[in-house]
Amino acid sequence: MKRDLAMAFSRVTEGAALAGHKWLGRGDKNAADGAAVEVMRALLNQTEIAGEIVIGEGEIDDAPMLFIGEEVGMGGDAVDIAVDPIEGTRMTAMGQSNALSVLAAGEKGSFLKAPDMYMEKLVVGQEAKGVIDIDKPLRENLAAIAKALGKPLDQLVVTTLAKPRHDNTIREMQEMGVKVFAIPDGDVAASILTCMPDSEVDVMYGIGGAPEGVVSAAVIRALGGDMNGRLLPRHEVKGDTEENRRFGEMEISRCAEMGIEPGKKLRMEDMARSDNVIFSATGITKGDLLNGISRKGNIATTETLLIRGKCRTIRRISSTHYLDRKDDAVKGHIL
Repeated sequence: MKRDLAMAFSRVTEGAALAGHKWLGRGDKNAADGAAVEVMRALLNQTEIAGEIVIGEGEIDDAPMLFIGEEVGMGGDAVDIAVDPIEGTRMTAMGQSNALSVLAAGEKGSFLKAPDMYMEKLVVGQEAKGVIDIDKPLRENLAAIAKALGKPLDQLVVTTLAKPRHDNTIREMQEMGVKVFAIPDGDVAASILTCMPDSEVDVMYGIGGAPEGVVSAAVIRALGGDMNGRLLPRHEVKGDTEENRRFGEMEISRCAEMGIEPGKKLRMEDMARSDNVIFSATGITKGDLLNGISRKGNIATTETLLIRGKCRTIRRISSTHYLDRKDDAVKGHIL
C-alpha cells in the first residue's frame, strides 16, 4: 500500500470520531454510531482505493453498519478494510473514557472474514510472543507470560472487560495475586496497551466482539506482539436461553458459510495474515491510549495513533480542525 494512504486513513478516523463526538453524553449510542458510520463511509468513498469491508460492525448491538462485503473508494489500490467507527459506543453515549474510532487496512486477503459475533481473546506484547495458548487454562498462560517477562505473578498486570461473564475469571486472577484492571468497554485500546513501551499493561484477556478482535490482531501483528482468539456463539457467552441459542445457531451457520469453525483456536496469523497493514485510531473521549476530542467554538483538536506495519512506525498526530458551525462540516470534508 502507498505511504500516502496512511494519512488518508487517519483523516477517515478523525472524521468519524468528530461525528461521534457530537453525541457525547447524550445517552444514544446508536445515534452516535450512526453518525460515525455515515462519515466514515463518505470519507472512505473519497479515498483513492478499491476497498472492501471485510470486518464491519454493529450487529451485536443492533447498530448501523458498514456491512461486510461493501465496496468503498474511488478506485486505486485494492485493500481489505476492518472498521469500528466507534469502539465504545456506550462510553461515548455516557461520556466515559477510552472511546475510539478505529480502522485497519491491508492488502487483499490480509484479514480473517468472520461474522459479527463474540470472540475470546488473549493478547500480549512482543516479550511474551510465542508463549500463549488459548487452549490451555488461563492460569497456565499467566504463569508462562510472567516467566517470559521475568516478573512474579503479583507484578503481572491484566486488563479485561468489566462484564458479568468475567466475574469468576477476575476473581481467579486476583486470587493468583495478579493485578486486574477491569474496564467498561474498549478491548482494542486495551490490546494495544500490551505493546506500548510506556504502558504497564502486560496482558489483555476477555470475551468481546469479533470485529474488534480482528482489528486488534492487525495492530498487534504490526507492533510485534502476539494474540490468540476463538469465536464463540452467543448462547455460550450470554447464557443458554431460547433467544440466545437462536442467535448462536445463526452465528454457527454463518461461520460454516465462511469456512470458520467456532471454538477453534485462531492464531494471530490466522486473523491478520500480512505485516503490510495500516492502523489508525482517533480518540473520541480521553483514555489510556489517546486523548479525546477537545472543542472550543468551531475549533476541534484530535489525537490519532497511526501505525504502519511494514516499516513498524508509530506516529501520534495532533490535528486542529476548523468546523463550519452550521453543519459541523470540517472544511473540505463531509461531516
